[in-house]
Amino acid sequence: MAVSRDHPYTRFNFVVDFGNGSDGPDAGFSEVHGLDTEVDVIEYRTGNSRNDEPMKLTGLTRVGDVTLRRGLIGTLTLWQWFEEVRSGDRNALRTVTIRLLNEDRSEPVMTWLLERARPVRHVSGPLDASASAVAIEELVLSYERLDLE
Repeated sequence: MAVSRDHPYTRFNFVVDFGNGSDGPDAGFSEVHGLDTEVDVIEYRTGNSRNDEPMKLTGLTRVGDVTLRRGLIGTLTLWQWFEEVRSGDRNALRTVTIRLLNEDRSEPVMTWLLERARPVRHVSGPLDASASAVAIEELVLSYERLDLE
């Protein structure tokens, strides 16, 4: 599904699907941070090796947590999912899909799949009576595998 071209895509046209088919206001976010993965490297050298350098072996793959931020819109959908996880519901794990769209928003050009994702932190606020900024809601997702399409 990734679409290659000569110049980079802008980063402000994206949609989020929480595994329930929703990409409407409940999944409308202003920021997505932390789409990263890395592979550990294990250095190993046998005592009778003729080389002074260790071999490098592939170790565990790790993914970082993803943070989603949006303006507070008065829906409890994210909180309800967080509550399912907090209550120990084993069916609360989902595949979250984040799609970067082309400039006219007609088709996805890159897709990130967060497999077996669960919310691990929910933040509302800060609230400040002397400020005119938008109230922000933040959701942090922990997941087990990142795939790209």
